[in-house]
Amino acid sequence: MNKFYLLSLLSCLFLNNLFAQTDPPADTVISTKHTTVIKGNRISYNATIGMQPVWDEEGKAVATVNYTYYERSDVSDKKSRPLVISFNGGPGSASLWMEIGYTGPRILTLDDEGYPVQPYGEMRDNPYSILDVADIVYVNPVNTGYSRILDKKADKSMFFGVNADIKYLAAWLNTFVTRINRWQSPKYLIGESYGTTRVSGLALALQDAQWMYLNGVVLVSPTDLGLKREGPVEVALRLPYFAATAWYHKALGSDLQQKDLDQLLPEVEAFTLNELLPAVTKGGSLPVAEKQRIAAKMAQYAGISEKLILQHNFDISTQFFWKELLRENGFTIGRLDSRYLGKDKKDAGERPDYNAELSSWMHSFTPAINNYIANELNFKTDVKYNVFGSVHPWDRRNDHTGSDLQQAMAENPYLHVMVQSGYYDGACDYFNAQYNLWQMDPAGKFQDRMSFKGYRTGHMIYMRQVDLEQANDDLRDFIRSSTVKKGVSAKY
Repeated sequence: MNKFYLLSLLSCLFLNNLFAQTDPPADTVISTKHTTVIKGNRISYNATIGMQPVWDEEGKAVATVNYTYYERSDVSDKKSRPLVISFNGGPGSASLWMEIGYTGPRILTLDDEGYPVQPYGEMRDNPYSILDVADIVYVNPVNTGYSRILDKKADKSMFFGVNADIKYLAAWLNTFVTRINRWQSPKYLIGESYGTTRVSGLALALQDAQWMYLNGVVLVSPTDLGLKREGPVEVALRLPYFAATAWYHKALGSDLQQKDLDQLLPEVEAFTLNELLPAVTKGGSLPVAEKQRIAAKMAQYAGISEKLILQHNFDISTQFFWKELLRENGFTIGRLDSRYLGKDKKDAGERPDYNAELSSWMHSFTPAINNYIANELNFKTDVKYNVFGSVHPWDRRNDHTGSDLQQAMAENPYLHVMVQSGYYDGACDYFNAQYNLWQMDPAGKFQDRMSFKGYRTGHMIYMRQVDLEQANDDLRDFIRSSTVKKGVSAKY
């Protein structure tokens, strides 16, 4: 064969391979065996990474969903062994954040405060993982991770929307639990960010459509769950987050700055509910002297000027706050974690140029998950791992997921709910997370099955070493306390 022709042929094959848009296999499983040490105890486990189809009404595989399942291999009694089903958010975000950042047996190496360290992408054993008390599956909804639509003619609205997402994932979980033979196990859902919307809706959908009942739902950095709060409530509820962030950056007056955060926040919360909210509600009818008094107090807690607060009629947006708090120092602050600092082209403006924290996380988590899957879990593919995948347009109509979760609790006396929030999270702030619990249960009938945990971190509550340990311990305690003893009747 002509040497030039051979080189040309090889080049064409290489380029065709390079630019080919391959689909993942619809249905496959790869398992590997591992050991680790958790809470001082040696743990053996199997890691299974796979693809499982989503079928349409005719039984055709129209999509495939990628998952990673960690199962402790030295426990024989699976009936009493809890199963935790984990989702991240977005919508459009893969499950890597909680898998290699929080609860999984292998996690990304960070410094003690949660900042990435060079070289990026190095992994380590997680000595705090909940794998000692529960098996865990991390699920990537369609177009995240390696999950893809297989039928190019399929209607994307089957996957991309609040209620569509819940419907197909509930059916998918039915099949998954059947395949791994875990129907008798206590089951838990955990979701982060938009994942809290997903798992709140799934709690009821699994009960009512799949007849799968849960022991617990964990909401990490929850969204509004369809519980509306426009107007004065929306404006007022931001202040405790502002105060926490200003305290962290030492932007408060000395009298407030010298208080511990645990002392400061209850004070700010009381002012928010008892004084700021009524003042914002009164609007233009509020007497001038009272308006100035409220603005001055709000300025003290938020770390920005009274003049700006009055100019905004108390309505300081989070975008403006991220730009304003450290403007004189030449920094912006992060959205998902306001401990992070950014630098904009101009100090002037109404909002930061970029999200400082997300930029940091992306360039550390992305190499880690790709290397981990290929070289430790032995899953080889040319398909791109979508850290963030396109799920647009997303149908946000008819979001009643908070009410769905309350209804699931009403129907299921075993079901408990725990919220985990970071005080420095500006996207899904901790006080709005507490408001969710109040409004889901306005009559106070389920308070004995609801709990809240706060951490001195941001949206990814597990980034700091101390919070990684505490948050996993809180999960461990939640699972143990809500796993019902044998023989206990399911009744009120």
